[in-house]
Amino acid sequence: MSRSSGLGFFERYLTLWVAACIVLGVFIGLKLPWFPQALSRWEYAHVSIPVAILIWFMIYPMMVQIDFGSIKRAGRHPKGLIVTLVVNWVIKPFTMFGLSWFFLRIVFARWIPADLTQQYIAGAIFLGAAPCTAMVFVWSYLCGGNAAHTLVQVAINDLVLLFLYAPIVIFQLGLTELRVPYDTILLSVVLYVVIPLAAGYITRVRLIRAKGEQWLSESFLPRLKPFTIVGLLLTLVILFSFQGETIVSNPVHILLIAVPLTIQTYLIFAIAYLWARAWRVDRTVAGPAAMIGASNFFELAVAVAISLFGLGSGAALATVVGVLEEVPIMLSLVAFANKTKHWFPEPEPTTAPAEVTTATTATATRK
Repeated sequence: MSRSSGLGFFERYLTLWVAACIVLGVFIGLKLPWFPQALSRWEYAHVSIPVAILIWFMIYPMMVQIDFGSIKRAGRHPKGLIVTLVVNWVIKPFTMFGLSWFFLRIVFARWIPADLTQQYIAGAIFLGAAPCTAMVFVWSYLCGGNAAHTLVQVAINDLVLLFLYAPIVIFQLGLTELRVPYDTILLSVVLYVVIPLAAGYITRVRLIRAKGEQWLSESFLPRLKPFTIVGLLLTLVILFSFQGETIVSNPVHILLIAVPLTIQTYLIFAIAYLWARAWRVDRTVAGPAAMIGASNFFELAVAVAISLFGLGSGAALATVVGVLEEVPIMLSLVAFANKTKHWFPEPEPTTAPAEVTTATTATATRK
């Protein structure tokens, strides 16, 4: 089987694969509880090490693409950064609060006890104030995003998160103080950014010296694409196996919580994506700029929910719903971004030649 046919085997029926992995994960969680229990022992600061390893598989191919010279050039084109910073920190936390309050406190009030409503809203707030750190690299890679620009976006948002996460959550929940689990943030940055970036940089330098940049783009990178898809599917199995019992025991509440979270995801993507279109941001930046806010830093949200309300709380359940719905929804947004690339101008060849070549190769492979 050729590389392109192997890739098509996964991508052509990706929706079915995702559904099968979700069902498999729930089945494992119910019938083979020892499996998620064993994996849960490999956790530190609310970060799952097995999931982190699978995310390395997903992120590594994008990190290999990054030409470090292009990181400097990314700062010369700030429109994408402005879009993601304004959407993530001026708009997103407040639309999440408004949507969760409207649906959970008003629309679904008859089905949710009053004492749980506030906890569910709190869980949504924890998600809304935490833009994605890890998975955005995957979404960017799958839609042919500019690797260097995505890295800059993540790095800047992580810095802002250190200063604004606690004030936003405190303000929206009416708390007097909030203990932010900085160990979760720092460990996530190291695991999801520093380690795969270092591995990608070393690989890139050595392969270019040995084989040349054209071989890297045309031969090596296409071979990595299936690893991203397989890592994504295995991550789904693990995530849903962790929550199999929760899903079965709380189906109605999970569906109700998912409504505002789903609307929020599509709304934030639409705001950022259409703004990027109106501002004529190039296609390799527009997709990642919209997706970093549409997805969430769920490790941080889960950690805060557990520390404030407890492991079995409604707040923790709401953050878990955010985890469970994110991958299928984000894959639909990746598909949409790939179908609407013609909405945006192509990147200038002098701005990021490595990323353009890689994105073209990836598109040709998909076709």
